[in-house]
Amino acid sequence: MTASGGINLNPGLLDLLTFRPDWPMLVALLLVGGVYFWQYAAAHNRNWWPAWKVALFSLGLLLWFLTTQSQSNSLTGQSMALYMARLMMLAEVVPPLLVLGLPQIRLDSRRGLGQLLGLLLDPWVALAVWAAVIIFWNIPAGFNASVVTNSAAQLLPALYLISSLMVWGVILRPLPGVQPAHVGSRGWFGLLAAVPMMTVAAIWLYTPRVLYTPYVSALCLWNLSPLQNQQYAGWIMMVAGLPSLFLAFGQLMLWLIKLADGDSLPKPPRS
Repeated sequence: MTASGGINLNPGLLDLLTFRPDWPMLVALLLVGGVYFWQYAAAHNRNWWPAWKVALFSLGLLLWFLTTQSQSNSLTGQSMALYMARLMMLAEVVPPLLVLGLPQIRLDSRRGLGQLLGLLLDPWVALAVWAAVIIFWNIPAGFNASVVTNSAAQLLPALYLISSLMVWGVILRPLPGVQPAHVGSRGWFGLLAAVPMMTVAAIWLYTPRVLYTPYVSALCLWNLSPLQNQQYAGWIMMVAGLPSLFLAFGQLMLWLIKLADGDSLPKPPRS
């Protein structure tokens, strides 16, 4: 089936993955990958930069490329569910792979890059940025404007990726030299960070009408109704957020076990 504008409303996986460049995102991806592999090639001691980290980072780059450099970018107006799957890939899959792929870097938290990263990875800063992206761009006024102005296709994926990198940077703590947070505080942070996304997902799932004007009368992919499209988007967002939520619970359990064992209590001075 094809819409009046020549859009295939029943695309297959190969159709969705057909190369369609998003140049700003492609340039960012190539810069990040280039710097990473250049530094890896120049590293003299590979003990602190094992092959599994390179594999995870490479997988993150590949998924970043497939998500942003494909024909699916042009189908935002025909499938809210597909659009949300792309955003969740950039928010919940690509960032942890990139963060886990970073080597052990020692930075001084009081100067230069260490001070900047310490600010960006501050839990309250990361939470504020993430909540602003999730809440503002998913209220009807913000989402409608982003679809109409086409910023949904380019700006919003970049914002999801950047804010999610900040959130996963706090949760996974790749730079302990500038991130003093212990496992318990990271668990609480993970729970708080999950609240905005799970709230939006629940609203999409249980609202009995289409919330966003561009989708009210849209011809949706795969013969879905606009309301089904919105509900599927809610399911995608909710399921995508479960791994980080489980990780937060796991960190809290680990923290409670340490408390029970007395590891978090002040140690008596040595005589």
